[in-house]
Amino acid sequence: MNKKVPMRQCVGCMEMKQKNTMMRVLKTPEEEIVLDVTGKKNGRGAYLCKSMECLKKARKNRGLERSFKMSLSSDIYDGLEKEFAEIE
Repeated sequence: MNKKVPMRQCVGCMEMKQKNTMMRVLKTPEEEIVLDVTGKKNGRGAYLCKSMECLKKARKNRGLERSFKMSLSSDIYDGLEKEFAEIE
């Protein structure tokens, strides 16, 4: 029997992909926005493809802001871009 592969939608390109190929962005209970590399941290998660392009799309279409139901400052996006650049 095949195990079902969990799928998540990228908030940038809006494509459904396998969860393990994506990056989890997390809103912690303290309202902080961080990259969750382990995928296990506590809080509200949104998923992005592991590409800077999708992060830029999410910034433009406010995908993360919709997921977290809050507005994000450009500082937060800049921080995510820095973290992303280190991973890519």
